[in-house]
Amino acid sequence: MPTTPYYILYEDKLRRNLGLIRQIATEAGVEFILAFKAFALWRTFPIFREYIAHTTASSPDEARLAFEEFGSPAHTYSPAYEDATFDDVLRWSSHVTFNSLSQYERFLPRVRAYNNICMAEGGHPVSLGLRINPGYSEIETLLYNPCAPGSRFGVPASQLPERLPEGIEGLHVHNHCENDSYALERSLVHVETHFAPWLKQAKWLNLGGGHLVTRADYDTHHLIRLLRSFRSRYPHLRIILEPGSAFAWQTGDLVSSVVDVVENAGIKTAILNVSFTAHMPDCLEMPYHPAVSGAQTLPDATAEEQCAPCVYRLGGNSCLSGDWMGYWRFPRPLCVGDEVVFEDMIHYTTVKTNTFNGLRHPSLVLQRADGTREFLRRFAYEDYRDRMD
Repeated sequence: MPTTPYYILYEDKLRRNLGLIRQIATEAGVEFILAFKAFALWRTFPIFREYIAHTTASSPDEARLAFEEFGSPAHTYSPAYEDATFDDVLRWSSHVTFNSLSQYERFLPRVRAYNNICMAEGGHPVSLGLRINPGYSEIETLLYNPCAPGSRFGVPASQLPERLPEGIEGLHVHNHCENDSYALERSLVHVETHFAPWLKQAKWLNLGGGHLVTRADYDTHHLIRLLRSFRSRYPHLRIILEPGSAFAWQTGDLVSSVVDVVENAGIKTAILNVSFTAHMPDCLEMPYHPAVSGAQTLPDATAEEQCAPCVYRLGGNSCLSGDWMGYWRFPRPLCVGDEVVFEDMIHYTTVKTNTFNGLRHPSLVLQRADGTREFLRRFAYEDYRDRMD
């Protein structure tokens, strides 16, 4: 058994999600690709390649990871590409989507030159896309809403010319975050209302991420009918979805241990050998109370409940005052050395971690379908030191 803290990913749960995603893609006649911004444990890519063929990147390093470790060029989108790395992005990508018309105009000459060389050498030119902003989203947390007023993401219909700019073959829209198929249905109404003329001109449409198709209550049959119906109206379009959370949803946990229990004003806090701000930032940013194995979550604990027996706030082991969450009721009093397991801590967690305060990054563990465990990565002092070398 690994020592805590560690993230553990379960292969059987991952394959369950991958199988469902492949089934939806087949029945709906669309393609699902993996978004690295939510999951990038590259040593698991051999498993992914049994089910999907492509990935999506948001930076040069993610594009390189797709090309070198996943084995296929990326579908790349960035809010703004940089001069120094744009040629690398082209080399590692099959699709490049621009966030603005100004970025498109700036880099079009370099795309033309690159594609001319590709075709001369018998390669495949990069397909260009443009991100559009439908002005509609059902994301409640403003921090995660790409269609909020004044958003820096995407081109509104009012700024598009009548014909898609030269070389633009696809459109990209992303306005979901862990939403269901009915939110997508309402979003597509806005997309069609505002962008129908350009949908007719495009070759592909990327519907972005945030489609939580592996959640237990997600209506996958409705999604399949919805996508089939949309494709019947635009049969020339290749439809792409690039969720991140859906692939790794409920596939693994973060296992920690209690290192101390302190009490102040009747409130008991179990201090753990992990940190919310360093190892589970979405809990504070979203915010949400994660499920803890064997404990009852009390998101709206009364003053009486906060001081009740076996009720604890959980505190991170950093010096940040806000590095805590609460409250949970445990079946018995917590003691130093007890394990506390945060459930569903793989997607949008492993990719966001940091070493604030020099806190040791939790190990990465893969539990194979046969029950055996292997370390994907152990972290040491040198990992902290070398980040600032």
